[in-house]
Amino acid sequence: MSKLTGQQIADEGLDGWAYLLGGLQTCIHTRNFATGLSVVNAIGAAAEEMNHHPDLTLRYTHVDVRLTSHDERAVTDRDIRLGHAISSIAAGAGVQLDSNVSRLELALDTPARESILPFWAAVLATEHLSGPGFGDELRDPADGLPTVWFQASGSEEPRQRWHLDMWVDPAQVQPRIDAALAAGGTLVSDAEAPSFWVLADPQGNRACLCTWQDRG
Repeated sequence: MSKLTGQQIADEGLDGWAYLLGGLQTCIHTRNFATGLSVVNAIGAAAEEMNHHPDLTLRYTHVDVRLTSHDERAVTDRDIRLGHAISSIAAGAGVQLDSNVSRLELALDTPARESILPFWAAVLATEHLSGPGFGDELRDPADGLPTVWFQASGSEEPRQRWHLDMWVDPAQVQPRIDAALAAGGTLVSDAEAPSFWVLADPQGNRACLCTWQDRG
């Protein structure tokens, strides 16, 4: 199976799904636990038939779904097929998919990541991944914690050491920027848009809104 690019995924027209950091994600609004459990059971049966399994989180009023091909660490045709099947299951149950979902990464700005990376790997009990496609980052094998990555920075003080990278569907960028500005924030830079936008809170703490667009 070959990895799909963000544009190839977008061309599939999977309404209600967002492509975030190597996976397809959606939130299925089920309204109640019983409906959610029924939807999860139906997804499980479809996944077994395809021998390709999603990550599911059943909540009281919704089900969170993430699809990724773990052997490729990316989205492939298998995920697209299962995504269409899950969309059909949701439609049959009379419930809706919502692409207004997000995925969080934490970035630690440092002039010497090699001196601090082992500490954070130990504290967080995460897996150190490096090489093409990763750089140097720490991932939780259970996918319960945000990925931590290390960004080269200068050593001047004072400086912000941590910043948040919030990955969203491209359609959600402007609403989030508008809400952030209304809440007293500022748009620091859109020079790298549509790849990412840099925002800051009223005290100058920064965060990035990131999308799959305009990335290699």
